[in-house]
Amino acid sequence: MRTDNLATRTAPLRQALLDSRHRTDELFRLVRPESLYERPVPERHRMVFYLGHLEAFDWNQIGAGALGMTGVQPDLDRLFAFGIDPPQGQLPADQASDWPSLKEIYAYNRRVREKLDLVLDEAPEEILQVAIEHRLMHAETFSYILHNLSPERKQLPLAQPPREGPAPVHRMIEIPPGVVTLGRERDAGFGWDNEFAAHTVGVPSFAISKYKVTNAQYLEFVRTGAAAPHLWIEDRGEWRIRTMFGEIPLPLQWPAYVTHTEAQAYAQWLGKSLPSEAQFHRAAYGTLNGEESLYPWGNTPPHESRGNFDFARWDPIPVSASPAGDSAFGVSQLVGNGWEWTSTVFHPFTGFEPFSFYPGYSAQFFGGGHFVLKGGSARTAACLLRRSFRNWFRPDYRYAYAGFRCVE
Repeated sequence: MRTDNLATRTAPLRQALLDSRHRTDELFRLVRPESLYERPVPERHRMVFYLGHLEAFDWNQIGAGALGMTGVQPDLDRLFAFGIDPPQGQLPADQASDWPSLKEIYAYNRRVREKLDLVLDEAPEEILQVAIEHRLMHAETFSYILHNLSPERKQLPLAQPPREGPAPVHRMIEIPPGVVTLGRERDAGFGWDNEFAAHTVGVPSFAISKYKVTNAQYLEFVRTGAAAPHLWIEDRGEWRIRTMFGEIPLPLQWPAYVTHTEAQAYAQWLGKSLPSEAQFHRAAYGTLNGEESLYPWGNTPPHESRGNFDFARWDPIPVSASPAGDSAFGVSQLVGNGWEWTSTVFHPFTGFEPFSFYPGYSAQFFGGGHFVLKGGSARTAACLLRRSFRNWFRPDYRYAYAGFRCVE
């Protein structure tokens, strides 16, 4: 057994894992049980997969992987081991009847938790971090899967009143040249394999839009003949949007959630482009004196006054509603209220080493088929708002809470 000192060191991680379990348990309770076998996002597994996946992942990484334990249910350990990310047009063909019953899955989940809770203090801290952040990532991805489930299939709390904000005054902000640090040092705390290794990049001067592109701005593009974003609905000449709770009139000052392909087309329509990962870093974390901050607003931890993140809300807020989150250059909401597409193809940094215990986490997504996103959404956990964290999706993936801004 671990010494009292080591157990004390893992206590915050143990509590964080318990808290993350509570977060995902709450999400699954929002789905009517009979609807868990539906597939709201065609490119993803049926929702029942995620019900078993989180516990199977924890067991495979902590119990069977790090601690060499046996004795849960190997067939379910394998069935729920990995999600899917098929190319467009290659959709899964499984049937609801191919999956175990809810009774069997819930029993499996209970056994996994009971066995793991006895040995969490024995687990390596890095593996506990992996389990926590993996679960919190799924708390976000399951949210947008839930978003695409019809309202009558959900048991949602009362809708939050829309957040108000001043009318944004759109303008481009000049960012002076500077050097940015991408990635993180290996002795700087936990990070996923694609966050390493830290390196510096010189960024010439550029201009970036103060706000994310809004629904009002994107609507002008749609009126020229561009396709409407996934969540938009035209109703007798009026535009509406599907929120988590149902349809409402299109909120014009919310950020427009679009695919990378749509964002790139809009930028080109304006004669501009999407920012690179390095340009995003310069605008978000750089300062006039050349130093870099941990967050756009400085080095203080995330707080609700800084933006729309950490599960604060189900839906976006106006792009101008959180001025306390502005960067040193005055660029707004670079963290929260929607991930931001970049022009950077997801690739390994020099010095990349895959996790020995999870070799496919990043490596299977390199190769040019995915683009980097930065920032975070309303459903992104605070621990994932760190400067080095990188998200990625296929360019035509339309379900993520992802917006964008332009540079020139």
